[in-house]
Amino acid sequence: MSRTSIKFQFPCQKSENITPDIMIKMISTSAILALLFTVPSLGLFLGIYWYTDNLLMGAIIGFAIHFLTLGLSPPISQFISSYFDS
Repeated sequence: MSRTSIKFQFPCQKSENITPDIMIKMISTSAILALLFTVPSLGLFLGIYWYTDNLLMGAIIGFAIHFLTLGLSPPISQFISSYFDS
């Protein structure tokens, strides 16, 4: 049995142009964005649910905060990327 290897390649860039610095910047920015999108909304949802025992109010406020941060993701991403450039 022969095993084929799949090479990871961006559709608009050649793989020779991708340096480890770019990969570290992409992974770091993605991880920070993932934390910024999930932690506040989950924290508010769980905090409201535990203190008021109102699941619906916690879910609505958690979803609202989640979609608000998703709407602001381009400026947040640019700020985080500019932080790693310096």
